Amino acid sequence: MRMKYVGMPAGKWLMFAGHFREQLSRTLGFTPSRAKEITAFAKRKYKWIIRGLPEFEKGDRFKLNIVSCAMFCAFLLELPIRPTVDQAADYYREAMSTGVMKAFCRMAGKRKFTRKDVRGMQKTAALNAADRNPYSWNMTFHPYPDGSGYEARFTRCGICALMQELGLFAYVPAMCRLDYAMSEWGSASDFVRQYTLASGGPYCDCGYKKKAR
Repeated sequence: MRMKYVGMPAGKWLMFAGHFREQLSRTLGFTPSRAKEITAFAKRKYKWIIRGLPEFEKGDRFKLNIVSCAMFCAFLLELPIRPTVDQAADYYREAMSTGVMKAFCRMAGKRKFTRKDVRGMQKTAALNAADRNPYSWNMTFHPYPDGSGYEARFTRCGICALMQELGLFAYVPAMCRLDYAMSEWGSASDFVRQYTLASGGPYCDCGYKKKAR
């Protein structure tokens, strides 16, 4: 079954497209009229990317991640001049820096490190969804021995797969940098990372250290 432009994908566009358009001007320097044109073409590209993805299975928590990636890629593909990775990272962070997104992160922060949060991470690790869907993720879960938090190690990455397919693999780090901002917005943890698959590492490590209270 293929993903359809309804539900989450449509809602994602409705909530964030305006911010992506605004940041074309504020961050990348396009005129408002040119930004509007790019956004119109990006919407078509976004729908095309979404239709090419398989539907995610029930219990796979990473559907939102791949939908976000599809939106970012749609805009990148329609830019007349490709930005640097640093410019793209700034653009994506600012486009995602909305009141709704920050509220979502604060809510997630309140649940961080609870029993429910840990069980959810363990369940996700056991699912190994990328074994059946190349645009999903496989991960292992590693609590820190000193109780200071935990680390998720990703050995398969849907963002890497999709951006490679679209010829945008060089921009994977631009998306990954949002992990730091999201952790900051959540106010519950400090994000730490040593390796990424995009840079040739053995895995992507997403470490969450409890903030001192």
